[in-house]
Amino acid sequence: MKSSRVILLYAASLAAAVGIFLVIRFVGLRISPFAAQPQGIPATAPPAETPAVLLHVLLALLVIVIAARILGAIFRWLHQPQVMGEVVAGLLLGPSFLGWLAPQLSLQLLPPAIAPFLAVIAQVGVILFMFIVGLELDTNLLRQRTRATVAISHTSIVVPFLLGAGLALWLYPRFAGGNISFTAFALFIGVAMSVTAFPVLARILTDTRMQTSRMGVLALACAAVDDVTAWCLLALVAGVARAQPGRVLLTVAAAIAFILFVLLIARRGAVWLARRQTSLGSTTQPMFAIVCVSLLVSALLTERIGIHALFGAFLLGAIVPHDSQLARDLREKCEDLVVVLLLPVFFAFTGMRTHVGLLQEPADWLICLLIILVASFGKFGGTFFAARLTGSDGREAASLGILMNTRGLMELVVLNVGLDLGVLSPGLFAMFVLMAVVTTLATTPALQALSPPRRLAQSE
Repeated sequence: MKSSRVILLYAASLAAAVGIFLVIRFVGLRISPFAAQPQGIPATAPPAETPAVLLHVLLALLVIVIAARILGAIFRWLHQPQVMGEVVAGLLLGPSFLGWLAPQLSLQLLPPAIAPFLAVIAQVGVILFMFIVGLELDTNLLRQRTRATVAISHTSIVVPFLLGAGLALWLYPRFAGGNISFTAFALFIGVAMSVTAFPVLARILTDTRMQTSRMGVLALACAAVDDVTAWCLLALVAGVARAQPGRVLLTVAAAIAFILFVLLIARRGAVWLARRQTSLGSTTQPMFAIVCVSLLVSALLTERIGIHALFGAFLLGAIVPHDSQLARDLREKCEDLVVVLLLPVFFAFTGMRTHVGLLQEPADWLICLLIILVASFGKFGGTFFAARLTGSDGREAASLGILMNTRGLMELVVLNVGLDLGVLSPGLFAMFVLMAVVTTLATTPALQALSPPRRLAQSE
């Protein structure tokens, strides 16, 4: 009976969440979007002829990697995740700082003409990174999830999602482009508010020696469920935003068919390949080639379907057995190249697209502050409420809420997808980037202020 009550309560909460979103959608469909999408970005058209493109790209890569390593080391010294230092380095190299402080130097180091080339490198880097994230995802955390994990993880998604969709009623007429439907806009704002950065969270827990504590295991399990749910929602948003009105159902059906194929058929191939690797004792070049071809095909199919190549890469990585030697070898072969070279390019490219200078009026900064508050309150409040209902004490529930408010790199990936789809305007993109940075940087000091990591690490 107790299990039946839990199932009924869970179903009722999901039905209520869907009902609330449909009410928001009903109201939002009667709002007209803002027509002017560019929002005053300075015209920086590349010259017709660009000599020595390779020279400029190599110089840009050199500057990006050096800046990322320096800022990453500084942030690590400050007891912040190193990846956030690399994110800040990318933002500082963009027009918001270097372009404002030394425009001529910025044009020499990162000229607008090389932006398309950096974009391709960045996209490849993020595709590989999402594959690695999938490899690191322990699916046992999803299969063996407790009622507490289900309640906390899904409440930490539903609450900020609904708050974000509600905020979209106010943001849509001010920032949405004329060709973006309110449904796609509200769905995306909700997803952007709901993201938790599983890799950054894992790094924070490791740095504070909390990864094996009851708190750490629960946080990782909730973040794993969050990741999978958020990426499924993002795939739905991409399908709605990209597809023509008559093709939305076709896109969703194709996405579901692809997911079922990967989980039911391709997963068996991944398990066989992992066992084959174990019997051989090493990952051979032909075996690595099979993985690379599978990765490219998966990314290509999801891009063709209309739900973005990142989802295909993540899903393929997730079906490789997490604790297999194959997964460890693949991470070892790919991780250093992606983390040291390719991801900093993504951060720099994001920095080139982030125009904080667009936030000129006090009202713009107030909107940015409101976005940060809604995102933080939604994540923290939803997590805290669910944790308390499932038996956690106040301090543990608050600590879990702080941890789940970590967004970091995953949020930047989601935001770049939104900008590429035309759902986010440049000004709103800058606001959400600042939200991602602020909420992630606040995690470690807020956690330490609430309870010393040693105390949480010792919790059973």
